[in-house]
Amino acid sequence: MELQELLAYLDSGGDLVGGTDPCDTMNLYSTRCIELCAELNAGYHTPEQIRAIMSRITGVEVDEGFRLFPPFYSDFGKNIRFGRNVFVNSLCCFQDQGGIRIGDNALIGHRVTFATLNHDLDPQRRHILHCAPIHVGNDVWIGAGATILPGVTIGDGAIVGAAALVNRDVPPCTIVAGVPARVIRTLDRTGSSPKPATEPAADIAAH
Repeated sequence: MELQELLAYLDSGGDLVGGTDPCDTMNLYSTRCIELCAELNAGYHTPEQIRAIMSRITGVEVDEGFRLFPPFYSDFGKNIRFGRNVFVNSLCCFQDQGGIRIGDNALIGHRVTFATLNHDLDPQRRHILHCAPIHVGNDVWIGAGATILPGVTIGDGAIVGAAALVNRDVPPCTIVAGVPARVIRTLDRTGSSPKPATEPAADIAAH
């Protein structure tokens, strides 16, 4: 199976089952991705070198405004797409088989995890991996230590609080926090709260 066939299969929600062509092809690219992440995380690289390695990891050229502070971890890589002027802080994990789409001007804090795979709930079928994409809109800020689960869409301008567990869609221009995450505030289109703030932003989504 060619890479583009695999990506089309994954983006359609196809399952990954050991011993099948999609899983074998995924494992091949996973091995290459792990090697590239090791290269990225070993020693100092200039921002230009980091963008070049990330372009090899994703298989497409990343925007010249992209910034990343290593280390960075992914176990597939080829189903990540970054918009313009995205910043990714250190120790982030992108499990991207189901697809991860990051919009323009997004800010991703330390230790954020994007998980696009779920094992089957049936113990007899637990070896089967179900894929679902994650979509992060434009101008989103995801705080340190947050975990974003399969199938979640985060709307434009939203903020995800530090250490939040996001298991459902986040409306645009809202702040979510907690485990599981819930809406704690809404924002107007300028990013200001329509109500007096009850807690400083730094307490919600530390970078």
